[in-house]
Amino acid sequence: MDADSQVIVARSVTNKQNDTHELPPMLGQIKANTGRQAKELSADVGYCSEDNLCEISRRRVRGYIATGRQTHGSPSATGQRTKGPRARAMAARLKRGGFRSRYRLRKQTVEPVFGQIKEARGFRGFLLRGLHKVQAEWSLVCAAHNLLKLMRATAAAPT
Repeated sequence: MDADSQVIVARSVTNKQNDTHELPPMLGQIKANTGRQAKELSADVGYCSEDNLCEISRRRVRGYIATGRQTHGSPSATGQRTKGPRARAMAARLKRGGFRSRYRLRKQTVEPVFGQIKEARGFRGFLLRGLHKVQAEWSLVCAAHNLLKLMRATAAAPT
């Protein structure tokens, strides 16, 4: 998602237990859809793995991936027992940033879009069944969101 415009630049639906294996394809989709690699990425703890942290490093993407759940009032989203050297380095990066960490921007970039899709667009659940159909339905929801964002941005732009 583009932080400034709240336009969705890549989307995915999985029937897997967590999102760990979704990050590399998502980075590829961002590059395919926008024509350039992401410079920065924020993701929740479901994406945290040594392989994913290695992948963002290899692609030279500045990553902010939670290594654990962020409890209310705590300055960073870091876990109790962070496994692996890259995960420990990510936890240190998040702790160094504290309440000013770039990861916190995820709350004002990604979460409002989910809220807009649920509340303003009335999308509360998938109507279709089967992974392929659900992926197509999510693509339509994301396209509708993007069209509305782009239309409003165009209407607000000075002529």
